[in-house]
Amino acid sequence: MGITLTGFRRIPLGTWPTLLQEAPRLSEMIGRRVLIKRDDVGELGLAGNKVRKLEFLLGDAAETGADTVITLGALQSNHARLTAAAAARLGLRCELVLYRSVPRSGAAYEESGNMLLDRLFGAVVHTRATRAEAESFAEELAEKRRAAGRNALVIPVGGSNGLGSLGYVAAAAEIEAQLRERRIEQARIIAPLGSCGTAAGLVVGGSQLPWSFDFPCVRAAAEPSRTDLSQMISQTADVLGIEAPSMEKVQVTDRTLGAGYGQPTEGVWQALRTIAGREGVVLDPVYTGKAAHHLLTATEFEPDVPIVFVHTGGASGLFGYAPEATRSLAPNE
Repeated sequence: MGITLTGFRRIPLGTWPTLLQEAPRLSEMIGRRVLIKRDDVGELGLAGNKVRKLEFLLGDAAETGADTVITLGALQSNHARLTAAAAARLGLRCELVLYRSVPRSGAAYEESGNMLLDRLFGAVVHTRATRAEAESFAEELAEKRRAAGRNALVIPVGGSNGLGSLGYVAAAAEIEAQLRERRIEQARIIAPLGSCGTAAGLVVGGSQLPWSFDFPCVRAAAEPSRTDLSQMISQTADVLGIEAPSMEKVQVTDRTLGAGYGQPTEGVWQALRTIAGREGVVLDPVYTGKAAHHLLTATEFEPDVPIVFVHTGGASGLFGYAPEATRSLAPNE
């Protein structure tokens, strides 16, 4: 019996299921069957994995009568962008507290990409130097809004907590049904590992299936990331009232992390070029680019086990890296 989510309020923000797309030219290149789970395509705010989380998080907000949502992220946060878009659709006030955790500056990074979209969706944007300062300011801001008579809710970085992770518990069931239609049982699931909500939901939702999981780190090194993921899995299981699954089938690697969060490597730019050139699919340099670099260069995959690459979105953030992207993606002459 699968995990039931009927006891949780869920506000529809996406159209499910998203496409599970065969990638024949990429599969031919690497010698393994690859399917891409297209969570980068959807109706809200240029889409992405945060939509699934926000359905549950904003469902809970509706239960408490919240009229203001406050959330945090790096300057080019996809989660911030989608929270702003969802708030616009639902008629909620949205305030974003964005921090400068990435060593990037200039007009492209600070004004275009997701930063431009945040304002387009009507969010009030505050900036702080560090994540710690942003977290403190977000709580102060919420108290200030409550004192003024508003019902303010603070959503964590990435929408990642036990409740938000339910979005990817649901996605695991969706993927399983799509694979079953293709008569595929065994699979290796690859997704970028950042704030851990997406990965935790996939592990909890897919724990009883013959799947293995590869999570290339995009935010921190492998050891602390694995610890954070284990904790998020436990939180998700607690919300569901079930026992947390083991991480026996989970691999966490920082092989393609590079210098850190938001800092693309040459391998990332090559991965973006390869996926776009072979499948017409646009990745981003922060999350899916690093996961794709892992996909393209890993040697430990079983040749007869299909790979499901979870495209978590974020292509809008590519424009924040326009100068570097232009240099790195210039055609060879």
